[in-house]
Amino acid sequence: MPRDRINLHLVSDATGETLNALARATTVQFEHVQITPHRWSLIRTRFQLHRVLEGIEAEPGPVLSTLVDRALRADLEAACQRLAVPVVNVLDPVMNLLAEYIGEPAGARPGRQYVLNADYFQRIDAMHYVLAHDDGQAQPGMAEADVVLVGVSRSSKTPTCFYLANRGIKAANIPLVPGLPEPEGLAGVRCPVIGLTLDARALIEIRRHRLRLIGASPPNRHDSNEYVDEESVQAELLWARRLCARHGWPVIDVTRRSIEETAATVVQLMDAWHARRRKQSEAGSEP
Repeated sequence: MPRDRINLHLVSDATGETLNALARATTVQFEHVQITPHRWSLIRTRFQLHRVLEGIEAEPGPVLSTLVDRALRADLEAACQRLAVPVVNVLDPVMNLLAEYIGEPAGARPGRQYVLNADYFQRIDAMHYVLAHDDGQAQPGMAEADVVLVGVSRSSKTPTCFYLANRGIKAANIPLVPGLPEPEGLAGVRCPVIGLTLDARALIEIRRHRLRLIGASPPNRHDSNEYVDEESVQAELLWARRLCARHGWPVIDVTRRSIEETAATVVQLMDAWHARRRKQSEAGSEP
């Protein structure tokens, strides 16, 4: 019989980010089922696992695991078998494939992806960079950017930059404002410049919501406030698109994109930009 609600237990020996991402990607495909996630992170001892098993027994449901300690995995699997709930270690298929291809077994150290290595400090450095170069700040420092995002107000520049920083990318962003001179920081930038845009009505709704959050009186449809006036916003977006076209900056429409999807497209455009520069360099021409 189809179920209309289930418990889903996510058992990890690290932060649980892998399982959270996997759960989000899969559970959304079941629109008519209420799925309640139970997150169990940093499970590295039998005592900690005992607490998890009590939770599974109290609210039975499928178990997804990323435990790498063999003894803990065996205890979890035995308990799940006793409770008649399915358990899957989601890392096994990839680990087995790589072990077979490489020709040596994988290690079993939990949380190895979070060691304080060069990649970790690169992400921290990128986060500091985004904070210092948000919304057009410190424009002389744009020379250090890996990418610069431009766009009108409330076009998701800042959250996209922070998401990119979590991948170690130094992302600066500059607002485009009609009637003001072009930002000086963009002159001579030696990295990709990418524009963000969106549908006028969607932008107006975002701006109205922003005004409500900061306590400003929300304008109505007859308000002459250019910030949310439909005709003014459409003209603003058209001006920004033409500016990007004049400079040859690619533009991403973020209307129906999540921040993650926008960031993925930014990375694709960055890769394409660097590939073009490599070809130009190999051909002996200046980009």
